[in-house]
Amino acid sequence: MVLRTVVTHAKKHPALIPLFVIIGCGGVGASLYLMRLAMFNPDVSWDKKNNPEPWNKMAPNDQYKLFSINMDYSRLKKDRPDF
Repeated sequence: MVLRTVVTHAKKHPALIPLFVIIGCGGVGASLYLMRLAMFNPDVSWDKKNNPEPWNKMAPNDQYKLFSINMDYSRLKKDRPDF
């Protein structure tokens, strides 16, 4: 129903097509980033029975950030105790 409305508006007003494309790409990008945070962030624990504290199993050279400026994670030494 919504898709039909978007298509009819795009046929009547072709100048709206770039707006629909940009908003659609933004929504898809936001959804993919949210899915990435839910799956790969060490703060999120989906399996509390087998891995209750996943943040303790991160090695010091694991990069879990999406973007890192001027930080080489492969050279980090272990500076925290084992639990």
